[in-house]
Amino acid sequence: MGTPDFDSSLGVRTAVKFAGGPLRVAQHCEISTSAVHKWITNGRLPRTEYTGETKYAEILAELSGGKFEASHLLESLKPMKVATQRK
Repeated sequence: MGTPDFDSSLGVRTAVKFAGGPLRVAQHCEISTSAVHKWITNGRLPRTEYTGETKYAEILAELSGGKFEASHLLESLKPMKVATQRK
């Protein structure tokens, strides 16, 4: 149900912007603004989003007022698997 306004290539930066900015996101996620800026710099949410320890994507989606869905954000920011070399 996300809108075409959300461009997954812009990722976390766009999601945070739509959610009201780093300060608002930090307050609602109960983390520091530095942590939110780290997401933006790294271009991804923390590992804990994919292990089920946190629900930051859901909070971002809710704060955005429906501009994107948490599942869409998680999928677009999903870390790439690193291929292991076999001997």
